[in-house]
Amino acid sequence: MSEKTDILFRPFNHGSLHLGNRIVMAPMTRNMAPQGIPGAPNAAYYARRAARDVGLILSEGTVIDRPASRNQPHIPFFHGPDALTGWKRVIDAVHAAGGKMGPQIWHTGSTRSGDWEPAAPVESPSGLVGPGEPRGVAMSEEDIAATIAAFAHAAKSARDLGFDVVELHGAHGYLIDQFFWEGTNLREDGWGGVSLSERARFAVEVVKAVRAAVGPHFPILMRVSQWKQQDYGAKLATDPQEMEAWLAPLVEAGVDILHCSQRRFWEPEFPQIDGEHGLNFAGWAKKLTGAPTISVGSVGLSGEFLAAFGGESSQATPLDLLVRRMEAEEFDLIAVGRALLADPDWASKVKRGASHELQGFRPKALSDLA
Repeated sequence: MSEKTDILFRPFNHGSLHLGNRIVMAPMTRNMAPQGIPGAPNAAYYARRAARDVGLILSEGTVIDRPASRNQPHIPFFHGPDALTGWKRVIDAVHAAGGKMGPQIWHTGSTRSGDWEPAAPVESPSGLVGPGEPRGVAMSEEDIAATIAAFAHAAKSARDLGFDVVELHGAHGYLIDQFFWEGTNLREDGWGGVSLSERARFAVEVVKAVRAAVGPHFPILMRVSQWKQQDYGAKLATDPQEMEAWLAPLVEAGVDILHCSQRRFWEPEFPQIDGEHGLNFAGWAKKLTGAPTISVGSVGLSGEFLAAFGGESSQATPLDLLVRRMEAEEFDLIAVGRALLADPDWASKVKRGASHELQGFRPKALSDLA
């Protein structure tokens, strides 16, 4: 590995957000907050990465105040005095280590994760977990209003606790994404619609409520994806025009940075338009909306991340493709997941040119908060 990586360590400034470099720790579910309360191990886990040259840390998904907003028993809450006290310890530890951080605010919708079931019925736009697959209940107008308010309340709590940004999870087949997806949003009221732009109304209203709650200057990120855990091949937007109609209203509503999740960051989003080496998802999102973007997807590792979470190992790989795309300003920031999960020193090693020291990913990295 001989590629120069200086581009990854240039400062990034946008509005009130000032980062020392372009490396973001991607949100990764750990399910290690007993009773939903983050403790000292969680704080130490994030602080280790903050002390080792990660520019911005995004927390694991942390759920809003709804009866069935999580799909595993130890996913952390972002509501209630005990959980918020725990998160205050986390952000204080990250700041003490010289880092910056935001929580990822989440509602898992009707998705499953193993055999665990919440006490309340799961909720989604149309009572579906996937196309033609019923699960849980369809949300009422009252449910929708309460959920929008819960997202806003959680975001305000993040600002009040001293976090640097907040990210809304609108990807991967969870609640917000279930409103986007025609396979899970069959509503015939104002929260559904034939077009993707119509089905984006719920997300737009969430963003507007969050912006009103946190004020005009606090940075809002939103994670979006084409693929779903229910269908890896799903495409919300089949061409740039449809993508612009989907994403531009989110930026207009108050999203500062789009976090564009794809399974392999080097793959072109619309190869039928711009060829094999065309823009990736984050590149197209930036071009169409004018907003800064974060790219993500199997950075620095040989294996695909979904297979890794199924128990497969991966080897460290060169970063030359990433460097070339960032030098071309295709996207602005790069989120790193499994590589940082396996090795807290990943960013520091890259910074000092010690690529030969980079570790691959092993499934045992999922078993603790090292």
